[in-house]
Amino acid sequence: MVLVTEDFDFELPEELIAQTPLENRSSSKMMVLSVSDQTMKNQNFEQILDELNAGDALVMNNTRVLPARLYGEKEETGGHIELLLLKNTEGDQWETLAKPAKKAKVGTKIIFGDGRLIATVKEVLEHGGRIVEFSYEGIFLETLESLGEMPLPPYIKERLEDPDRYQTVYAKENGSAAAPTAGLHFTEEILEKVEAKGVKIVFLTLHVGLGTFRPVNVDNLEEHKMHEEFYQLSAESAETLNEIHDKGGKIVAVGTTSIRTLETIGTKFDGRLEADSGWTDIFISPGYEFKVVDAFLTNFHLPKSTLIMLVSAFAGREFVLKAYNHAVEERYRFFSFGDAMFLKK
Repeated sequence: MVLVTEDFDFELPEELIAQTPLENRSSSKMMVLSVSDQTMKNQNFEQILDELNAGDALVMNNTRVLPARLYGEKEETGGHIELLLLKNTEGDQWETLAKPAKKAKVGTKIIFGDGRLIATVKEVLEHGGRIVEFSYEGIFLETLESLGEMPLPPYIKERLEDPDRYQTVYAKENGSAAAPTAGLHFTEEILEKVEAKGVKIVFLTLHVGLGTFRPVNVDNLEEHKMHEEFYQLSAESAETLNEIHDKGGKIVAVGTTSIRTLETIGTKFDGRLEADSGWTDIFISPGYEFKVVDAFLTNFHLPKSTLIMLVSAFAGREFVLKAYNHAVEERYRFFSFGDAMFLKK
């Protein structure tokens, strides 16, 4: 059976799209799906400890979201231009999205914060993006922290009062344009309980691009081209995960970004993990055979998105859509600030 994009659609009432984070990170609901016996359970996120055993590994993406949305003025006219930083290409040059794009021609200078930061448009890209070069005094990331805003996904309309709520408690490596949202549920207290149970917490890095929110614009999934994202796995992390796998422990990924990193490297090295870094455009959809990941935690994703396709590759499209319809009936909260789903074989 050839699957098309429409096969991953479902009805989602708009009021179920979570606009703000819960007061307590870990108080969300969690649906547990067991693929082997096709069962689903409604639980609370704190019960994730019941799904982890001594000798397992919990793999987490320690990327940190940059305050990548900048509001500036065109030097010549004073017209307002918004820049969204996507990725650092080289030196002080960044790939960005400009709004309105027609105002950002090659050579245009955009002034931010009374001149503390200046962007010069160097190149117009095929998809409408812009390569800009920044000039500034001091340290770029410190300047960005003081001038930029958190780039919340387009479906979140509410203002975020506390920017730290769009960061995981273990965020460390600067570079993402969006949060690895499955990790937002964890608190320091829960992570301590995870370690106390004998579960090894292992970190990797994948810098999330805004392409993660882009809709699939082709009917045939084989024609879809994924956006590239930078990933990194250390030798120590690779060695730990191989050892856990060899001893029969489960590799449990937190979020689709961790899955994409592990499966990219596992595909490259015949099911083993090695120290590696680079750019991945892996597209995991039904028919894909998982090489590394045994179970994972994720949030509830957009209809017809590459993320619901990834989840369906692990658990089967019909079972996943059945679970999503159940989540709608049970009033689960969806997307970045929403509830969680735990999937196991």
